[in-house]
Amino acid sequence: MSHQPLNNDGSPSVAQPSTERGDGSGNSRSDRRRRRADRLASRNAEATEASAEDEADSSEARLGGSILRSMPPWLVSAVFHLMLLLILAFIWLARPVTNQRAVLAISEVTDSPLNLDDTGDVQFDLDLPRDNPTLIQDLPRIDDPFAQPELPQLDVPSPVSIAPAAQISLALQGRSEGARQELLGKYGGTRESEEAVRRALVWLARQQKRDGSWSLRGPFSKGVTGADSEPAATAMALLAFQGNGNTHTKGKFKQQVADGIQWLLEYQDQSGAFPIASRHDQFYTQGLCTIALCELYGMTHDSALRAPAKAAVDFCVRTQANSGGWRYGMVNGRSQETDLSVTGWIVMGLQSARMAGLDVPEDTLDNVSRYLNGNSEDFGGRRYAYLSNDSYTPAMTAEGLLCRQYLGWPRSDDRLQDGVKYLVSRRNLPSWARGKRNVYHWYYATQVIHHMEGDSWTTWNGVMRDLLVDHQILSGKEAGSWDPAGDQWGSSGGRLYVTCLSVYILEVYYRHLPLYSNVRLPWPSG
Repeated sequence: MSHQPLNNDGSPSVAQPSTERGDGSGNSRSDRRRRRADRLASRNAEATEASAEDEADSSEARLGGSILRSMPPWLVSAVFHLMLLLILAFIWLARPVTNQRAVLAISEVTDSPLNLDDTGDVQFDLDLPRDNPTLIQDLPRIDDPFAQPELPQLDVPSPVSIAPAAQISLALQGRSEGARQELLGKYGGTRESEEAVRRALVWLARQQKRDGSWSLRGPFSKGVTGADSEPAATAMALLAFQGNGNTHTKGKFKQQVADGIQWLLEYQDQSGAFPIASRHDQFYTQGLCTIALCELYGMTHDSALRAPAKAAVDFCVRTQANSGGWRYGMVNGRSQETDLSVTGWIVMGLQSARMAGLDVPEDTLDNVSRYLNGNSEDFGGRRYAYLSNDSYTPAMTAEGLLCRQYLGWPRSDDRLQDGVKYLVSRRNLPSWARGKRNVYHWYYATQVIHHMEGDSWTTWNGVMRDLLVDHQILSGKEAGSWDPAGDQWGSSGGRLYVTCLSVYILEVYYRHLPLYSNVRLPWPSG
């Protein structure tokens, strides 16, 4: 808008008459005076209108003030607080929403960088609860882990299909920061056990290759000398980080997770498989990668992970052998044989899918139960063998019982109770003595007994926890890892394999919530 010309004293300038004629262009002095007069009249009209509005506002204000003065104090207070609540609600609703980022778009870490070259002790400031934990209270027993539990009202960030029971979908909640510390105190973790986990994660971070993957061969000492499986090694490392609450979007090791999961997604083929050269390791690899993808999807609900996780699960479902299990290579699109070791890893992948809200066909689970029945037919469901015609072992019994727990056996089932007594018998308790060390057995038994809780868990955890803490390497290049020498499967899996299973064991307090207790936890943030 043009400004009205002013005199030297600041008063509006008044145009003088002129007899100058126009040239038809509208630029004559008389035309300019006429336009200025029109603008002045317009501004005067606007000023008059504004004055009228101000007067009306003043009247309304006087009326409002009169009304307020006539209102009782309690009503004034109620109106004020109601308006305050409305303002806060509008502020909350107007918050910017951060879209979930695709995995492949993550490229930087905002947390403090880790010193991965430091091979000394890694100390952490942990405030573990000693008495009277405040987050977890009153854990009532439930006989059936598939029964609908009484749960608190949860602020769930997005609707998730839960199949078949809510308890399964809550299994990953213990990994959030606050819940993790409370669960450590509740179920027997210590400052020392958690420091051992963090030292191991630092060691694992140092072993990650530039492309984001890990290898069973090295660059560490005492890696495998035979066939390698980079996708299996990558999945195992990711599971160690994820079990401690790290994802590709949060945690001290989020960059390691982001790079690892990106590599794994690029490796997966269109069928959902993670193919490798060794047919003997094909389904071991598939099970591990399926667990890693499903857990990360369940922890983050990142839409970029849903399709790959579902494809991995669907591949497992399609390739189930007619007898209900899995083993090595495929014939006509199905697993050719079955053994409990491979089947257990696949079942854990299917359970991880259910934890993440992904559908697993009931027929698939029923077929697994049928396979387990055949495997333990000679032992009444209390003991399990590698192959159906083999003798039972502690490791296979633990793996079979964990599958049974996932498939719905109640805590009160006498076969499950008897199997757990066998696992915690004196001859089967963990030992570092030659010929007794078997971290594979310990990994499965720790999960089974943790779900059972009670005296069995107290006995097992007291031995298992301290044994691993005491034998972790604390200095030198391999500080944070466990030496595979002397372990029954150490030469087959190597240092990374033994270290990852040891980490899973020491994360058990919060890695999965116990199946048979209604643990009340807030929904994890982030």
